[in-house]
Amino acid sequence: MGIITQVFSIILQPFILSLFTTVLAVFPTIKLARKFNLLDNPKTRPHPAHVQKRVVPRAGGLACFVGLVATILTFIPFSTQIGGILAGLSILLIVGLLDDKYPNFSPYVRLVGQFVAAAFVVFSGVGIDFITNPLGGIIHFSPILSKLLALIWIVWVMNMVNWSKGVDGQMPGIVTVACLILGLLSVKLTLLGDPNQEAVAKLSFIGAGASFGLLIFNWYPAKIFPGFSGSTILGFMIAVLSILSGAKVATAGLVLLIPAADFIYTFTRRILEGKSPVWGDRGHLHHRLMDLGLTHRQISLFYILGSVILGAAALSLSSGGKLFAGIFVATVTLGAILWLNFFGGLSRRHVPDNG
Repeated sequence: MGIITQVFSIILQPFILSLFTTVLAVFPTIKLARKFNLLDNPKTRPHPAHVQKRVVPRAGGLACFVGLVATILTFIPFSTQIGGILAGLSILLIVGLLDDKYPNFSPYVRLVGQFVAAAFVVFSGVGIDFITNPLGGIIHFSPILSKLLALIWIVWVMNMVNWSKGVDGQMPGIVTVACLILGLLSVKLTLLGDPNQEAVAKLSFIGAGASFGLLIFNWYPAKIFPGFSGSTILGFMIAVLSILSGAKVATAGLVLLIPAADFIYTFTRRILEGKSPVWGDRGHLHHRLMDLGLTHRQISLFYILGSVILGAAALSLSSGGKLFAGIFVATVTLGAILWLNFFGGLSRRHVPDNG
């Protein structure tokens, strides 16, 4: 009975409070977004990646921020690392709301804000001190390299998640699955006798609750969009959690492998085309799937189910197994993206969805 009570307090309580707090925060967030013109309006905010003509409130990150911070302060004892996480979340919220407000907000300023947010959590003591060698043993890093790797990882995951919010429900669905997988991993480690993982498990389910709360209103047809604040705040949480859960970067990487492959391809393609990789375009995997005729719901379910399958594999495979599974899935995904780009009917111009 003690184990059941412990699991209940680690999983359900943080998840439920975060979920309901985020859901309740969505309603005033929508009102504030309309009042202060934090809107996704294709006429006043043109972007090549737009897939619909509806005017939808942005700033979903504000609701996520409220849900995350309120629940963290309720369930997690304050520490230097928690302070760093809260500071990072606050910076991302401010930068994200500015981006939601101003259509021409510089992507380079956003990138600087991401590095500053990541730096706060890294210098609070979060670092990638080691990774498990798939061929055996553990690879340890020096303190400086540990912080540098953590900084790069956090910024990379934030951008990868941000680039995966092209259709309704896509991004918060992926994040919900990733947080649940990392949370289950930390619960397992807690029950095996690592008391430090209990707080990480709670943080993971807090992140899952906030992202699921946003997903309810972001599912097609979306009542609110995550905005830059929502995607980077949730991406930030995944990146930090993957480090705190025993440097399980490989686990998070496998769960996020489909958006990661899309990110790598898109980043490389833009550079080869002589374009800045931080300027958006209509060349992501989800855009190619729309060109084939898939709906918002179908594309989101494809990403979510892919993350569930890869997450289940991540929980059951050894480090070597994760490596080989990752290589296989990444190869298949990149091959599919290349096929869609060259043979997937790209000559057909996608008509934005009015729904």
